[in-house]
Amino acid sequence: MYSETEDVIRALAENAESVCRAYLPAGRREGSYWIVGDLQNNPGRSLFVRLTGPVSGPGAAGKFTDGATGEHGDLLDIIRERTGISRFPDLLTEARAHLGRPQPVLPNTPVPKKPNPPGGTPAAAARLFAASMPVAGTLADTYLRSRGLTQGGTMSALRFHPTCWHRDEGQTRSIPRPALIAAVTDGAGALQGVHRTWLAPDGQGKAEVKTRRRAMGHLLGNAVRLSPHEDILAVGEGIETMLSLSEAAPGLPVWAALSSGHLGAVQLPEGVQRLYIAIDRDPAGQRVAERLSARAIEIGIGCHVLEPQLGDFNDDLRANGKDALRQHLAGQIGPEDRHRLFC
Repeated sequence: MYSETEDVIRALAENAESVCRAYLPAGRREGSYWIVGDLQNNPGRSLFVRLTGPVSGPGAAGKFTDGATGEHGDLLDIIRERTGISRFPDLLTEARAHLGRPQPVLPNTPVPKKPNPPGGTPAAAARLFAASMPVAGTLADTYLRSRGLTQGGTMSALRFHPTCWHRDEGQTRSIPRPALIAAVTDGAGALQGVHRTWLAPDGQGKAEVKTRRRAMGHLLGNAVRLSPHEDILAVGEGIETMLSLSEAAPGLPVWAALSSGHLGAVQLPEGVQRLYIAIDRDPAGQRVAERLSARAIEIGIGCHVLEPQLGDFNDDLRANGKDALRQHLAGQIGPEDRHRLFC
């Protein structure tokens, strides 16, 4: 009997090295194994993923073991751990997307004449972004300016949608609300997802709902590229955080990874010589800075960590102003890049 789950697991095993490179990029291949520190993608030599072997049974390709913790499993388990996806159907969707497979049609299952467009996919994200409008002069512009951010209207990665559907957990009906829309792109510039921030009706803050932000599409390894990278790049978590750096250091290329987990996994582009990691002032920020610095240094990229005085750089900007933030950054940015503060 046909089992799509077994088929996906088999296909992942046949492409085990590709899966490891995408979801455990801190590791490396050694012989028949991909070796990395742990399931959190820390550098090291504790977790072994077999890249070759039979389809099933002892020594099967795609199986992993962590010598330090005793954890073991298959490539679906790795994808679940690295993406945080909890629903099994969504996990299969992520795996199919990595394999480049379309939504499957099972044998003897009639194909709907007019299927509903899938949600949560890069295609759905592209439709939402295309239906949005430039930020300048919209409620999204009002929102950003209320946070001390004046550059959002000039950035093509940001757009505004006046009636973006929103539904909190437990609600049965979606409600259209204004939203700031951010494009999540890959290294080739292709749109892989979007991030939505729902706004108050007057734009003076976020919407009064439980879930104010939500992403769709493929985020792992990708980022909101607010400005093009050069030989240097600054990466951090939030969109507002990185726009705050642009206010104080307009010559600094900035990307937003959207969360600490995704910041640790962001794919660093070729040609970058110095990386600035803008962290939030919390333990998660410190941990992710250590992981990302280790990855960057391993491939020959110099690293600096930018740390705010308050919770994050937008807090600094709103509390102390642009000039004070620029002065604070001048003490953390390398001397070869300080001219970026005044470009």
